[in-house]
Amino acid sequence: MTSEPGRRPLRASDADREEVVEQLREAAAEGRLDMEELDERLGLALTAKTVAELAPLVEDVIPAQDLPAGEPLVIKGGVHGQSRVGAWKVPARIVAHGGMGGVTLDFTRTSVRHKVIEVEANGSVASVTLVVPEGWGVDTDGVHPGVGGLWNKTKGEQRPGTPLVRVTGSGGMGGVYVRNPGLLQRRKLRRELES
Repeated sequence: MTSEPGRRPLRASDADREEVVEQLREAAAEGRLDMEELDERLGLALTAKTVAELAPLVEDVIPAQDLPAGEPLVIKGGVHGQSRVGAWKVPARIVAHGGMGGVTLDFTRTSVRHKVIEVEANGSVASVTLVVPEGWGVDTDGVHPGVGGLWNKTKGEQRPGTPLVRVTGSGGMGGVYVRNPGLLQRRKLRRELES
């Protein structure tokens, strides 16, 4: 892509560089880059002056973010409940039905390739609970509270480069709960990163 005459290339921010560094590290962890390539690209990312210099560093290892949404992941709590925790790949769309046992979607250790994650949450008899990392955006304007209510306990503003979780649906009888990781979960995640 060439820039228009008279227009200067957009300067890269620290957040832009940090996002590319994280994407490169993740690509290396998945085996898409060897250590030599990772070191070379990290050096280039950390010294990049413009956004145009950053883009080629990840375009061959990170899938495009505007891929078609495809079929949604449907999770039904049923009688015993269902959950998605740990390292799981998050699709662009999720439909969660609390049923009698409830549904928990924990995004704290996930692999996310989408700028927006659409979650249709229906509380049914039991609740639908979403656990999102601090700094992610959350939009719950599309949720009808129902009898169980809507509880958004997330803190802070959305950080640049993080996904937006857009929640729609109904609280039903069990409610819809959105929160950040609790103290014990944050400590566990910190220990895992340090080891």
